[in-house]
Amino acid sequence: MIILGIDPGTARTGYGIIKKSRFLKCIDYNVIYTKPNPNAGKRLKEINNRLSKIIKKYQPDILAIENVYFFKNLKTAIPVSQAKGAILLTAAKKNLPVYEFSPLQVKLAVTGNGRADKKEVQEKVKEMLKLKEIPKPDDAADALAIAITYLLKEA
Repeated sequence: MIILGIDPGTARTGYGIIKKSRFLKCIDYNVIYTKPNPNAGKRLKEINNRLSKIIKKYQPDILAIENVYFFKNLKTAIPVSQAKGAILLTAAKKNLPVYEFSPLQVKLAVTGNGRADKKEVQEKVKEMLKLKEIPKPDDAADALAIAITYLLKEA
């Protein structure tokens, strides 16, 4: 089973791909960067295009995405929601089942502590996937944690 984890954002959308057979294996992780553009539609189209290529290349069985319920800054809430909408549309066009997890669910699943900080989550991701170092950038590490959460909670 191949799981594509997504940490949505307009400027940076993190993705992480893991495979579960007998063991967890990290296949790839990175970030989809989009350039600032007054036309938000162009950024969303870029996310759609890049994500479509990732899905075609890795053929995931599941897409797991962060479902954010709380924002400190309304200016970021709307663009992140728009990016998430573009991601959900991309998944639907590819007939890819989507599972959503809150940040609390991700922290709890990965570390056993719903109040874990980012560093704790990253260390557990490194440990669980037997990586030599913490995945960078943070958005990619978060995406891997979201993919792991699917396996721990749903699979």
